[in-house]
Amino acid sequence: MYSSTPLYKTKFSTTFLTQSHLIHRIQRNLSNMETLKKHLIVTLFVILVMSNVSLTRSKKSENEKISYIVHVAKSKMPASFDHHSIWYESILKSVSESAEMLYTYNNAINGFSTSLTVEELQSLKTQVGILKVTLDRKYKLFTTRTPKFLGIDKIYRTFPTTNKSSDIIVGLLDTGVWPESKSFDDTGYGPIPRTWKGKCEIGINFTASNCNKKLIGARFYAKGFEASVGLINETIESRSPRDDHGHGTHTASTAVGSPVGNANFFGYANGTARGMAVGARVAIYKVCWGGCFASDILAAIDQAIVDKVNILSLSLGSGPKQYFDDNIAIGAFAAMEHGILVSCAAGNNGPFRSTVTNIAPWITTVGSGTLDRDFPVYVRLGNRKKYFGATFSNVSSFPNTLLPFIYAGNASNDEGKGLGTCLPGSLNSEKVSGKIVLCDRGEISRIEKGNIVKSVGGLGMVLANTMENGEETVADAYFMPAINVGYKDGEAIKKYLFSNPKPMGKIVFRGTRIGVKPSPVVAKLSSRGPNSITPQILKPDLIAPGIKILAAYTGNVSPTYLVSDPRRVDFYLLSGTSMACPHVSGLAALIKSVHPEWSPAAIRSALMTTAYTTYKNNQTLLDEASKNPATPFDFGAGHVNPISALNPGLVYDLTVDDYLSFLCALNYSNANIEIVARRKYTCDPKKQYSITDLNYPSFVVVFEGGHSVEEIKYTRTLTNVGSARTYKVSVKSDAPSVKISVEPEVLSFKRNEKKLYTVTFTTSGSKPNGTQSFGRLEWSNGKIVVKSPIAFIWKLN
Repeated sequence: MYSSTPLYKTKFSTTFLTQSHLIHRIQRNLSNMETLKKHLIVTLFVILVMSNVSLTRSKKSENEKISYIVHVAKSKMPASFDHHSIWYESILKSVSESAEMLYTYNNAINGFSTSLTVEELQSLKTQVGILKVTLDRKYKLFTTRTPKFLGIDKIYRTFPTTNKSSDIIVGLLDTGVWPESKSFDDTGYGPIPRTWKGKCEIGINFTASNCNKKLIGARFYAKGFEASVGLINETIESRSPRDDHGHGTHTASTAVGSPVGNANFFGYANGTARGMAVGARVAIYKVCWGGCFASDILAAIDQAIVDKVNILSLSLGSGPKQYFDDNIAIGAFAAMEHGILVSCAAGNNGPFRSTVTNIAPWITTVGSGTLDRDFPVYVRLGNRKKYFGATFSNVSSFPNTLLPFIYAGNASNDEGKGLGTCLPGSLNSEKVSGKIVLCDRGEISRIEKGNIVKSVGGLGMVLANTMENGEETVADAYFMPAINVGYKDGEAIKKYLFSNPKPMGKIVFRGTRIGVKPSPVVAKLSSRGPNSITPQILKPDLIAPGIKILAAYTGNVSPTYLVSDPRRVDFYLLSGTSMACPHVSGLAALIKSVHPEWSPAAIRSALMTTAYTTYKNNQTLLDEASKNPATPFDFGAGHVNPISALNPGLVYDLTVDDYLSFLCALNYSNANIEIVARRKYTCDPKKQYSITDLNYPSFVVVFEGGHSVEEIKYTRTLTNVGSARTYKVSVKSDAPSVKISVEPEVLSFKRNEKKLYTVTFTTSGSKPNGTQSFGRLEWSNGKIVVKSPIAFIWKLN
């Protein structure tokens, strides 16, 4: 899941220690020899562990079964079989008498999933009709203020029906749902839509009565997880749609949650929590159980298509892959063919370049931005200096006076024990009691450090980042008043503690602050472009609120995820592209309710061409990481603007045939196209296919970067979804070496009319200052502006 909350990073994420990662860590810490020693030890340990794992694997029995997803050419099915599922069973039985079918897919892909030995796998690959066999890959799971920040209230006034029950259904693939949450209250909702074909599956701690006219369906899929990991531990995980983690409940309520007054997290962000499309219905597909496996995800997409959802929201993903190797992309293609918009999180690997995932052009890819809301907290020292940080502590009992302040390294039981990290048993209660304690991060959890300080009589904790943690702080729900500060501020505070004979301090909490500027900014964690598979397709598509989002939560676990923590909350503040994605999913449902005839591509186009990239002072949105102006590789088309998206004027629409031509332009083999399209498709050898002809609402122009003149043409088709109007084009660019011409420059439309235009990008051959530049193409009728970002990439020779 793409949530930046540390508890989820610990529980769901996998850390990949590659050689380059280790070298980078060592180089970054050359100035700190003690840290270097630690990293060298870690490096040797990882190498030894990896070596041991390799040896162990080589000795494993050849009879060990591993789960796979099998893509089949349905067109090769012999006439003797009445149904493809019978044929699939026959194929499997021909290679193994013991292998069991995990899932047979009817819509998301043509094929099935199963567990096989190495020998059985090799035999399967030789069977007639087998296109490709892939490992059952594990995927990661990557509000009170948001509706007002986005202007949703204005939409409800303009389109009153959007605030009432509608027939639009949003399907969520996640960790399940906590049905008792008030965010799924169905008071005032009309009958369940007649189009709905799904159901409410029963299971552990979940009955059919848990569904209602708001939460109209709930299913769960665990066969892939169990085949790869083992049986679900039902003492901690419900074998049912019930959410025992919180992530799924949070994303579902963000998208379509019913209004809930006085929602808050320990007093923070108090207000009315509501989803983006409060009138829409929700269907839950639980696919994540401490990991989300492709076979389960595909099974859920397969069923969601049959169930007749309108929107699919997936706050999960993995690294970018070729589309015929990406099972989410393949399943999303099938959903798109059935008129379902698929919205996915872009990933939390920012601010690093080319980390964006879920990049297929038929997926709406969502990055993360900040809100104009913050929760200011700072440490004030006896010398009156202030150092700001982050926390979600319950602070009502903290004294509003200066208290004695001590560094944990100077309050240890034994000389040097703990080195300031507040390990269990390291603190002397006589030295700590009644004081604020500064602890260094590392070795144990942040929450546990606070518990240790509290257990020996400390009144508050300042948690200082190490050099490795840097300046990014984390807000946690500590049991005691506590704050996390960055590395530089931590060092400054230590300097004061070491130099002052009677150091004093206090932690000051300012509650919830609204109207923070600048906002939004592109979140540091949000994954960035360029698109590593098809650089000519701009990804992410756009950004939406994703930082410190308040939404519903599970009642099964504490906000710290610690077993020892008895606290439970109805709402929780989470961050990540996981939180941004359901905002767009809900907004897509809102648009669909007003314009039910629009295709997934038309809805995405409306969201993209109306997005904004500047503040009211006309300055470009900032990047949280660099503090500099962000670019289309950071925010795509810009920040979502739902009010304008309901009336975009013109849209860039796409059909299934357009996407098939795109696959031909990639020079995919017939077999690889069949994997994605689930049918035989032959590219026309007489036709010249080009990626630049895909009718996408953005432009990425890739130049070879030599000294010769280059000319690249893009064709686009606009569809008028408004009244009859005349639009004129304008172009802006910060690349003086590139000439941009548009033909024609004026387009006059009747209602629903389509018009084609061509953009030619020509380089003079002179070498640019950098490897990338940006621009913008806009069509305007004097009232409505249809905006498309332009990015230029020069390849390095």
